[in-house]
Amino acid sequence: MRIGIDLGGTKIEIIVLDDTGGERFRWRTRTPGDYDGVVRAIAGLVAAAEAETGEGATVGIGMPGCLSPATGLVKGSNTTFLNGRPLDRDIEAALGRPVRMANDANCFALSEATDGAGAGRRVVFGVILGTGCGGGVVVDGRIVEGPHGIAGEWGHTPLPWQARHENPGPRCWCGRMGCLELWISGTGLARDCDGPGARDATQIPARAAAGDPVARAALARHVDRLARGLAGVINVLDPDAIVLGGGLSNLEHLYVEVPRRLSPYVFSDVVNTPILKAKHGDSSGVRGAAWLWPPGRRG
Repeated sequence: MRIGIDLGGTKIEIIVLDDTGGERFRWRTRTPGDYDGVVRAIAGLVAAAEAETGEGATVGIGMPGCLSPATGLVKGSNTTFLNGRPLDRDIEAALGRPVRMANDANCFALSEATDGAGAGRRVVFGVILGTGCGGGVVVDGRIVEGPHGIAGEWGHTPLPWQARHENPGPRCWCGRMGCLELWISGTGLARDCDGPGARDATQIPARAAAGDPVARAALARHVDRLARGLAGVINVLDPDAIVLGGGLSNLEHLYVEVPRRLSPYVFSDVVNTPILKAKHGDSSGVRGAAWLWPPGRRG
């Protein structure tokens, strides 16, 4: 048995998978508003899952941010009370066993590379297009984290090949100007379409389909910017597949229009990198957390 936990800002989800990837148990609970509450909630969920299945299990956890290779403490989490805390060690102490932790976008990429849309591909780049913009790299079934723990953080690189009106771009929460996340995330699309205070992009596709010229133009700009961003990834990594997740991954036109726009930006005579929709949808991150323990490993 493998337990996967997706630690989010508003909810914690737990899943139990068997060796075939079959789901044995799933539950969600609201994320507590304090650090000690999170540790207790995770310990309680693991106890409930093992009571339900009647078996012990490995535990993998996906979270916003990552563990700093320098300090072992959480860094870069938008659930800010986690930052600077030894989350893995505290959960291990609460459970009495080792755990594995990884960035939530890395877990998404691992899930899709293991038994999702990217299964059977050697190099997979996983993309989360939601409120923000995350990414993860999996090679030969293993997450690539890098010595700083930031591999795949393409959302905090600049929008490539900027037009004059795109430069320098809006200020990102990370303190820099014009980060890719501000252009291609759901909030970035909403802001580009409806102004600085907009955050909800869910109605933009329906508006475009109904003929709204503002919405149609915003979607066209979004496609081109996403193509530019992914072209930069292809030029550096040349993955065998790119898998999209998050709310914007449900925009079906992306899988037709983005590949058409890659060629001018990719340093190759032929560009055939498949852009794929996540197989496991909203469940991919929590499944990837479970797969942090590969077959045959028990801690």
